[in-house]
Amino acid sequence: MTTIKVLITGATGKMGQETVRAISEERDITLVGATCRTERGSVLKTLSGEEVPLSTDLKALIQHTTPDVIVDFTNSATCMEIVKTASAYSINMVLGASGLTNEDANQIKTLADQHSFGAIIAPNFALGAVILKKLAEQAAPYFEYLDIVESHHEAKIDAPSGFAMNLANDLGSIKNFTRNMTEKENLSNTRGGEHHGISIHSIRMPGRVAQHEVIMGTAGQTLSIRHDTLGRDCYMPGVILCIRKVVMQTGLVLGLENVLEI
Repeated sequence: MTTIKVLITGATGKMGQETVRAISEERDITLVGATCRTERGSVLKTLSGEEVPLSTDLKALIQHTTPDVIVDFTNSATCMEIVKTASAYSINMVLGASGLTNEDANQIKTLADQHSFGAIIAPNFALGAVILKKLAEQAAPYFEYLDIVESHHEAKIDAPSGFAMNLANDLGSIKNFTRNMTEKENLSNTRGGEHHGISIHSIRMPGRVAQHEVIMGTAGQTLSIRHDTLGRDCYMPGVILCIRKVVMQTGLVLGLENVLEI
């Protein structure tokens, strides 16, 4: 059995820690290294008691561990620096950083093509979220109004979430929705952000992991589709699938739905 060697960037964050746990349970995937933003020593202990190198120096860690795949759960700015560093070594990448823009994706695609490595950008790794998106895409042409409401924990660094923006971009490419303007707005920005006529609302609240709801309306009716993330473990089957898939491709794949081909 060929073992896929993985390096996790942002390994000490919440998603990074969950990915460390998930990889430790797989027979064909092994964790060979991890990075963190601030100095935390030279060793990361897994739940199984194994020790892997931990460093703030990605380049040195790549040279020492020679990974097949980098899994990134940092932020968009850090992610782009990681991509630029790792692309020189033609390392495959699974990217889950929130806030990556279309321009970032285009740059990653260019680097993947130039250096012949595989890259997957997934705004959301949960299967249920992908199903929400596909259902919303099918329903959207039949409605005139569309709102997206997303909730996350209070420490999330960006708003809206990357997945909410991905939804707005894709649904907004289907049609321009109607966004009514009230005669009087008693509090600025009460209607939320706007993208292609879609209103986007972000809630940041302790105790939340993630929730995304698409609400569509037309004359006399509304349709709501909602996905709740109850724990970060729901992302791990998607992450593991992407690790296995990315080593078999060259170039960029955007979205878990395109990895699953649904």
